[in-house]
Amino acid sequence: MEQPQPARAARLVLEPLAVRHAEEMAEVLGDPALHSFIGGAPLGPAELRARYARLVAGSPDPSVVWLNWVLRLRPEDRLVGTVQATVTDGGRTAEVAWVIGTPWQGRGFAREAAEGLVTLLLGRGVRTVVAHVHPDHTASAAVARAAGLTPTDRVEDGETRWERRAPDG
Repeated sequence: MEQPQPARAARLVLEPLAVRHAEEMAEVLGDPALHSFIGGAPLGPAELRARYARLVAGSPDPSVVWLNWVLRLRPEDRLVGTVQATVTDGGRTAEVAWVIGTPWQGRGFAREAAEGLVTLLLGRGVRTVVAHVHPDHTASAAVARAAGLTPTDRVEDGETRWERRAPDG
């Protein structure tokens, strides 16, 4: 599977992640409350630069492809979050995640980005899209449902596994 390319949604541009995004993303992801479900703590610009450099370099495992985008809100020309996919199983399975900065939550950006990401992945031959959602994170569950994922009865690390399988044929 090739590296991420820019993509457009109604109000967002999905820009392939670059180290230069670290400073602005440190602001976007800087609210400690944002990390209550995703874990960890906000990272500063230097820490994000190092992290983004590792992500951009790609997975050390040649059978795993990391696809990462930042979400640029077109009308305001500013970053508001990220989406990512880890593609495995010869390009047939992708595990996805999304994060929207606190000031931009509740405006449908996560739904728009997740729907666009899932559509893009299925168009590139992915057969199964997976997300893990904390059972108390109702907003993220709504995003997963809007992107066509369905909860399973599997729980991994305290999170419910959601899936969408491409139709056969």
